Amino acid sequence: MATIKDIADLAGVSKTTVSRVLNFDKALSVSDETKKRIFEAAEKLEYTKYKRNRVIEKGKVAIVQWMTEKDELDDVYYLSLRMSAEKKILDEGYEIVRYFRNDEFSFDEDIIGIISIGECSPEQQQTLIDFTDNLVFVGMDILSAKYDSVSLDFDQAVSSVVDFFCDTGHENIGFIGGLDYGKTLSSHPIGKDKRTTSFEKYATLKGLYVPENVFQGNFDVESGYEMMKEAIHTLGDKRPTAFLMANDPLAVGALRALQEEGISVPEEVSLIGFNDSSIAKYVFPTLSSVRIHTELMGEASVELLLEKLETERTVAKKLIIATELSLRGSTGN
Repeated sequence: MATIKDIADLAGVSKTTVSRVLNFDKALSVSDETKKRIFEAAEKLEYTKYKRNRVIEKGKVAIVQWMTEKDELDDVYYLSLRMSAEKKILDEGYEIVRYFRNDEFSFDEDIIGIISIGECSPEQQQTLIDFTDNLVFVGMDILSAKYDSVSLDFDQAVSSVVDFFCDTGHENIGFIGGLDYGKTLSSHPIGKDKRTTSFEKYATLKGLYVPENVFQGNFDVESGYEMMKEAIHTLGDKRPTAFLMANDPLAVGALRALQEEGISVPEEVSLIGFNDSSIAKYVFPTLSSVRIHTELMGEASVELLLEKLETERTVAKKLIIATELSLRGSTGN
């Protein structure tokens, strides 16, 4: 695992600044550019080198990130997906054209394909489809529309967490999550995130589902803090002894709320985050989390695109990437 010093050296900042940024210290005043350098350095140090020979064609690959650059700093999962895809594109000898959510999409003729990252609305999908059939959607299942996709098995991920909690003696389990990103980007109603629906389904099957134990808001640190405060104050003695958090920033906020209330982690409440981003290793206690192989997802999306270009394949493929639990201090492991 990379150390705080490794990250500080690569980002060109102090170890103290790295530690405070990775812990989302609200009292720290640093620019978004500095935060970006630190998060990118932490993610780069997680990567391994992977190359193979391929006949290089001329052209560029577009990365469409359905987040703003600032949003990436609130949920580095999306930053990691983008960086892993971009690294693979560069390793294969192609150029990158990068677009973020608020950018005007004006695609050049020399763009040979598009990697779309994150949830997007049907209208936004159509913008990409109108330009090219050489598309791969990452983090979104669009197989029904006959386009390649790389996604997660959310049912497998969530069930592994619930099973773990049950196996370690927890009978009262809560969930703190966010509302669907993609549906907030258009006129469509806000909907439940897939992690929420998977939790409701699997907890019900186990006879453990309690509607009052499910909280939804945004996907950022502050929302995690506020929702855990709400859980503590509204549930009282009925507060769950274990929570699945829909991402790691939510878990960081929840940890802060529990610590303020004098509730010990993991002795009184166990937490498991989601994504296992670089921040999970640097908070205290260290955060158990569902490990998402973002590097593999990014690489796989580029491989699908290049294969489609080389073979002129017309049948869509869907890759489902498994997850695994990374157990650390927040669950006592």
